Amino acid sequence: MIRVLIADDEDMIRSALASLLRLEDDLDVVAECPDGETALAEAVRLRPDVCLLDLEMPGLDGVDTAARILRQVPARCIVVTRHARPGVLRRALSVGVDGFLPKSRRAEDVAAVIREVAAGRRYVDPEVAADALTDVRSPLTDRELDVLRAGQRGETIAQIAAALHLSAGTVRNHVSSVLGKLGVSTRQQAAILARERGWI
Repeated sequence: MIRVLIADDEDMIRSALASLLRLEDDLDVVAECPDGETALAEAVRLRPDVCLLDLEMPGLDGVDTAARILRQVPARCIVVTRHARPGVLRRALSVGVDGFLPKSRRAEDVAAVIREVAAGRRYVDPEVAADALTDVRSPLTDRELDVLRAGQRGETIAQIAAALHLSAGTVRNHVSSVLGKLGVSTRQQAAILARERGWI
């Protein structure tokens, strides 16, 4: 029996998927969680075989939740999402996620992926994989990416400068360069774009 934890902040989707997966003879849904923090706590407590995590959850998203679970539990993680962006796939794979698929897949397909992953194999949706292979590489320098990373939670120029041991003027120059290269008007927009594309 494969023990499965499901985390999704949409109650109807979470409970419907859990009900459908419980119809499978070899799957046992041991937890239904409304967010990443709860999923992490339940994964540590219950030690499921596979964690099925929605990407878009408040607080910890599916990838961050998977990264934390994988540091504490010998589980395997699958991330599901409505918007399967290539950068998110790269981020998910970099933290050790074993499966990645869009929410548009049927319940029986999800069950098949759970079995694949539980058996020690990886599964990446073919369309998402093809998009990831053709996705554009970052036009930003390593230092510009460092500045975006250091400021992605809204840190001030002074805080970024202190974290990176740079002057505030140097950080401003990097920020200006980033905005120009990405064609956006704020650091927040730049960070969101870079994160979506898997650059940070």
